[in-house]
Amino acid sequence: MTSVGPPPSMSTGPAVVEVPVSDPRVRPLLRELGEEYSARYGRDAHAELARYPDEEFTASHGGVLLLLLEDGEPVAGGAFRRYDGDTAELKRIWTHSAHRRRGLARRVVAELERTAGERGYRRVCLTTGPRQPEARALYLTTGYTPLFDTEADPETIGPLPFEKNLPPAPHREEATGR
Repeated sequence: MTSVGPPPSMSTGPAVVEVPVSDPRVRPLLRELGEEYSARYGRDAHAELARYPDEEFTASHGGVLLLLLEDGEPVAGGAFRRYDGDTAELKRIWTHSAHRRRGLARRVVAELERTAGERGYRRVCLTTGPRQPEARALYLTTGYTPLFDTEADPETIGPLPFEKNLPPAPHREEATGR
């Protein structure tokens, strides 16, 4: 397990740790996401969580899984996987049901963006479901560009795609060879 130090502007609050999917502290994230997806979409959503192999969320495959911990317990988390050479795809953004309405999802997204930039990605993308208005609002308020008609009924669109360009990382050329 590797600790990821927060930037100075985010030094308060839960600790950020990088963990493998197999870490037992990831179980609440996967369990609650599966339950929430199933409740909103009326089917077993655990298959969606199993769509990508766990190794896609490791540094050696261009990904990461981060947890925010308070007193050693996970309160939020999220991941990204390599979408292409310049793009990280955010996945599994989660806030524990007992810790919502604290801005933790914003913190997770910011940490994922920061980590993606440090690892040489120039942009991030993601999709969220049409029955997840909280996620849609999160991405719109954190600077993501919707790649769909925001005036249309989300149910007529299906998965809602977003993208965001990342600011240039310092020393990117030295870190990635670009």
